[in-house]
Amino acid sequence: MACSIVQFCSFQDLQAARDFLFPQLREETPGALRRDPSKTSNWEDDSWGAWEDTEPQEPEEEGNTSKTQKNSWLQECVLSLSPTSDLMIIAREQKAAFLVPKWKHSDKGKEEMQFAVGWSGSVSAEEGEYVTSALCIPLASQKRSSTGRPDWTCIVVGFTSGYVRFYTESGVLLLAQLLNEDKVLQLKCRTYEIPRHPGVTEQNEELSILYPAAIVTIDGFSLFQSLRACRNQVAKAAASGNENIQPPPLAYKKWGLQDIDTIVDHASVGIMTLSPFDQMKTASNIGGFNAAIKSSPPAMSQYITVGSSPFTGFFYALEGSTQPLLSHVALAVASKLTSALFSAASGWLGWKSKHEEETVQKQKPKMEPATPLAVRFGLPDSRRHGESICLSPCHTLAAVTDDFGRVILLDVARGIAIRMWKGYRDAQVGWIQIVEDLHERVPEKGDFSPFGNAQGPSRVAQFLVIYAPRRGILEVWNTQQGPRVGAFNVGKHCRLLYPGYKIMGLNNVTSQSWQPQTYQICLVDPVSASVKAVNVPFHLALSDKKSERAKDLHLVKKLAALLRAKSPKLDSFEMEIKELILDIKYPATKKQALESILASDRLSFSCLRNVTQTLMDTLKNQELESVDEGLLQFCANKLKLLHLYESVSQLNTLDFHSDTPFSDNDLAVLLRLDDKELLKLRALLEKYKQENSKATVRFSEDADGVLPVRTFLEYLEYEKDALSIRKVGDEEYVALGSFFFWKCLHGESSTEDMCHTLESAGLSPQQLLSLLLSVWLSKEKDILDKPQSVCCLHAMLSLLSKMKVAIDETWDSQSVSPWWQQMRMACIQSENNGAALLSAHVGHCVAAQMSSSATDKKFSQMVLDADAEALTDSWEALSLDTEYWKLLLRQLEDCLILQTLLHSKASTPAAKASSPQTDPLPRLSVKKLLEGGRGGIADSVAKWIFKQDLSPELLKCANKERDIENPDEPREDLLRLAYEQFPCSLELDVLHAHCCWEYVVQWNKDPEEARFLVRSIEHLKHILNPHVQNGIALMMWNTFLVKRFSAATYLMDKVGKSPKDRLCRRDVGMSDTALTAFLGSCLDLLQTSLEADISRDEVQVPVLDTEDAWLAVEGPISIVELALEQKPIHYPLVEHHSILCSILYASMRFSLKSVKPLALFDSKGKNAFFKDLTSIQLLPSGEMDPNFISVRQQFLLKVVSAAVQAQHSKDRDPSAEAADTHCKDLNWPSLAVDLAHHLQVSEDVIRRHYVGELYNHGADLLGEEAIFQVQDKEVLASQLLVLTGQRLAHALFHTQTKEGMELLARLPPTLCTWLKAMNPQDLQNTGVPIAATAKLVHKVMELLPERHGQYSLALHLIDAVEAMATL
Repeated sequence: MACSIVQFCSFQDLQAARDFLFPQLREETPGALRRDPSKTSNWEDDSWGAWEDTEPQEPEEEGNTSKTQKNSWLQECVLSLSPTSDLMIIAREQKAAFLVPKWKHSDKGKEEMQFAVGWSGSVSAEEGEYVTSALCIPLASQKRSSTGRPDWTCIVVGFTSGYVRFYTESGVLLLAQLLNEDKVLQLKCRTYEIPRHPGVTEQNEELSILYPAAIVTIDGFSLFQSLRACRNQVAKAAASGNENIQPPPLAYKKWGLQDIDTIVDHASVGIMTLSPFDQMKTASNIGGFNAAIKSSPPAMSQYITVGSSPFTGFFYALEGSTQPLLSHVALAVASKLTSALFSAASGWLGWKSKHEEETVQKQKPKMEPATPLAVRFGLPDSRRHGESICLSPCHTLAAVTDDFGRVILLDVARGIAIRMWKGYRDAQVGWIQIVEDLHERVPEKGDFSPFGNAQGPSRVAQFLVIYAPRRGILEVWNTQQGPRVGAFNVGKHCRLLYPGYKIMGLNNVTSQSWQPQTYQICLVDPVSASVKAVNVPFHLALSDKKSERAKDLHLVKKLAALLRAKSPKLDSFEMEIKELILDIKYPATKKQALESILASDRLSFSCLRNVTQTLMDTLKNQELESVDEGLLQFCANKLKLLHLYESVSQLNTLDFHSDTPFSDNDLAVLLRLDDKELLKLRALLEKYKQENSKATVRFSEDADGVLPVRTFLEYLEYEKDALSIRKVGDEEYVALGSFFFWKCLHGESSTEDMCHTLESAGLSPQQLLSLLLSVWLSKEKDILDKPQSVCCLHAMLSLLSKMKVAIDETWDSQSVSPWWQQMRMACIQSENNGAALLSAHVGHCVAAQMSSSATDKKFSQMVLDADAEALTDSWEALSLDTEYWKLLLRQLEDCLILQTLLHSKASTPAAKASSPQTDPLPRLSVKKLLEGGRGGIADSVAKWIFKQDLSPELLKCANKERDIENPDEPREDLLRLAYEQFPCSLELDVLHAHCCWEYVVQWNKDPEEARFLVRSIEHLKHILNPHVQNGIALMMWNTFLVKRFSAATYLMDKVGKSPKDRLCRRDVGMSDTALTAFLGSCLDLLQTSLEADISRDEVQVPVLDTEDAWLAVEGPISIVELALEQKPIHYPLVEHHSILCSILYASMRFSLKSVKPLALFDSKGKNAFFKDLTSIQLLPSGEMDPNFISVRQQFLLKVVSAAVQAQHSKDRDPSAEAADTHCKDLNWPSLAVDLAHHLQVSEDVIRRHYVGELYNHGADLLGEEAIFQVQDKEVLASQLLVLTGQRLAHALFHTQTKEGMELLARLPPTLCTWLKAMNPQDLQNTGVPIAATAKLVHKVMELLPERHGQYSLALHLIDAVEAMATL
């Protein structure tokens, strides 16, 4: 055991804190400014408000900001860590960051403590003041139920303005004190500690503040009470804002230090009492020969300062020579603060605004004068300037650093330097105090000292820790004249933190019950962003030439080096190890050496056994009084384990082969199955082997049932003469079981001998059964390939069951045996269902055999006693245990079939599979299915259907009877088998409901996969029961769709057209193409809900059943049960949403412009949107405003025009074609007519417009069919007449042929003028043949009445068309 430096904490994002305190050190490149979001998620942007206030830095050259500057930034900061490690402050100039610890998982998966910023900002209240010193003081809890942790931690900060401010962990200012006008140089604290023995003076708690020419000490009890009162006031002010409670005043003393040039640091030693001799010597030096002394020595407070002239000064203040000053703390809430309250020390709370603080602090309060205190003596050295002083924990020594690169050790009581270290420029020092562990003492012959036995007092050792940043080394020295006991290379940019205090607020009563976990010294490394603690064992204080412990440690190190030797010579190697371990004196060290030998993987088994046996024999030959019982027992236990390892290894290496042939008939007899049952079992296992593509886990070290002796010793241990297995992982457990049983299961080792060996070693039958089953269940692939292993398992299980403590003979026959329950639980929890099913069959058979034999014994006794009632009881007991086995076999068979289905793959893989569909499915176990709820089975199959992307029609076909002419593929055959095995859990409606939910969940993870949502709606439509259909649709809408639907509505209403891709991704979370498909799916879902609501009253609510084998399922409620709990929808409200969805879908589908969807509805209609579909809302009714109707009509006409154009345009939009692949295009004209009905728009207007658009695009045949649906054919004829004129005008005026001009000249003037007024540019299709136009004119003539004003014009058009047809 040597010195060690161990990391006990790390920083979550130290670089961000550096960038906050040193803006000039931020990374210049844009890439560096982007931090990992996982690391910065806990940093609140608001708390870094000071970043925005800083002026932008000019870009510097790369050479100016070197790597050294970026790593040494911590040396320029004020740093303090609470002794309880629950708060850290890093401050520089006017800024500070408070870091709090959090437990998080590291990269290795272990939990570790990380410091993260809890608060940050500016702490300065006056202009130009900087932070000079800081402390984190934990305050004790006054609750009786406290566990030893502090109640809270106070942050004390000193400034160049002379102010000392106190903050909470969240950065709330509690109080501010101005005790001297000079700047604060140093803050130090002393807390209460129990005196080690009665001669030590009890020290009071205090906070000492050093100024350039004064020291102020604040009484700890007074400070503790004031801080608690201030903190309570903060809580009350935050709650009510009008409370004002005066806390007790602060009691402090102020000493003016004289006869010294400069002071840099100080140490408050505390109250000391001189001995009578020192009292008389001091009186003679001060008062001369005739000086008188008091009968009792006076108590004095000792202060030591470092600086210059003198280099070290010693001050003594007599207790009672001056009365403590009282600082009146003024508390005020910001809302009531109108003026500052000033007193001798003028303290106040800081809830003020910045302007109010400046106004108050401009008025400097009156300072109390300091009591003069002259230097008693010092160490004068005019050229030497002290830099820091660090007092030892027991206040007897102090370490001082100077500008010459020296570290000087002072004797505080005598005031002299007793040791000096050279070559430590800019050194940082601290102390470690170690208390001896009484249990490590070993009595020796002739040792009559009080420390020679465990009853003596604990000794205390002090070690000095020196960190030399120039060399990047951390050293640990034994004081006062001892050697260096440890050295570590730690880097050149660290900070050594030594608080020198613990928890404030304890006394001689409370401190005895408290044992707080505090550190003494730690090292903060900004490069690795870690905090490390230094551990020093006590025995290093005894490291001299006569120390037996040091000699033992040397032997242990020599042994470790020997074990690491590359090519040991076996004979001499073993002898050398024996000599080394026998030379070690201390039993604890000897045990440590033996453990290292047994843990070595380079030593042979014989060497380990011989070394352990030699040590055992040596201990037995010693006197009984001098032998350590623990070491003797340890050796005996290890020898037992080594003998067990040797016996098992010998059994595994014997050439043992069973000559008994094994046939299917033997297997049927063994498992008590008939030929039909055995054939079914074989078929199930064969399918399982084919489809189960997942390879079983193989272990390299136990591939042949071999286990290294080192690993064997790690897994097993003896406790109270009983052999037990340590808590190891699953893989290690299987490795140990394979070492014992793998050869036996292969028939290559004697089963009886192995069981006898393990039983005699002390392993319980329950442990052996657990090991056996772990091997069997984990080696499924090998077991299924070798059916003979079933016979070996049967033999092994029979032997284990016949052991003495396996099955208790006195067990109640009416209860279930724990032995068989253990085996059943192992099968239930296993995910290897094939091996579990075989082991359950074997367990069932062995249990039946043992029950039969027990029944036969009872039967023979009952025949003699003629007790028929007992016979009945035995049959009842047999049937009770058998039922559990039958239930387990049925469950395992079901699980095996389901597992086979889930691991089957499609014969032809899908053309396009997304990443969620390629991820493997988790393996199943009976336990998982029992804990998965009533919908767990259907949910598992739904996940498989999603992976395979099977269509709903295929699920329906697989549920029908098998077609002999068209045999199924294996996948459909397995699905049909699952249907037969789970007629209730996989009922079609239930399965479609789970598939529907699985697809929509996967779509929600990636909304770009619109086909998932489309497939989900398809499954929804295939649900036959309207109650289930309505509930699933409502749950989908509320959970996944309505939020995105409302976002899309507001976005489209805001932009007034179909939004671009960027806006869709920003507001809705998907692309514009995916949004179009999404709206189409929403429309399908709403329409399905409406249809389900219509037929809801005609169909009864389904009754959900469960298979008999799965009645004990527990877990979450199933999707179908949730769906049946949903309320019925409000039909008009769903219809209202369906209208809006149709409008949005049309706008996106045809990229319509100048469309604001919500503008088509009045205030009632808008307010009803996005409400719960089961609620009754106030919907529009009655006559609508004509303005709304006009806007709606214009929109519907746009939809019809866009639909016809999309259908008949020659150059279709590729994006529209892509959208059609995701969703089947609707009959838009028919939908527009339906919308017109609901929007109070004339349906005939829409129909006439549709006919006109068809003729406009040259679809005359479709136009003729659509004419029959028009009511007002006269108006339609007038519209078509204009279209005919446009066609003729284009043919006559735009072709410019000679024949056309001659025909134009022959036309009547009225017709000619009318044709010239036509605008052929409105025609979408100008290539319509003249014959189709002639047919159109005749159609118009049929529609126009003879009294119509344009009838004559139509007659002229007929002549003109016939004339053109002859050209």
